[in-house]
Amino acid sequence: MSFLLDREAANQSARRTAAALATMGTLHFLKPEPFDSIIPPSFPGKPRAYTYLSGAAELSIAAMLACPKTRKLGALSSIALYAAVFPANVQMAHMWRSKPPAMRALAYGRLPLQLPLSYKAWRMYKSL
Repeated sequence: MSFLLDREAANQSARRTAAALATMGTLHFLKPEPFDSIIPPSFPGKPRAYTYLSGAAELSIAAMLACPKTRKLGALSSIALYAAVFPANVQMAHMWRSKPPAMRALAYGRLPLQLPLSYKAWRMYKSL
């Protein structure tokens, strides 16, 4: 398997990622409470500001990935996004450590998921 994707596969991957980020970004504004709850308490300011900021970032990156002229920048930006939201995923795993096994699995499963998402975005970036 080649590291690089063919151009059409990279474009399809970008469109799918754009749809996922647009959905999640929209949810940050429509239903912000679950996102507020996983902002680490050590972060300065109000959790809602971080929720809206990450939602806006997701929507912006989705728009970049949807547009062929900015798709490469969007792929690179998505890697930064995955790194930026990692503290919230760690906080969620910490908060959910006493939840039922299925919920714990979801929370813990999000942590290593950042690596394949970032790898996929890097492959997109290099292939476009």
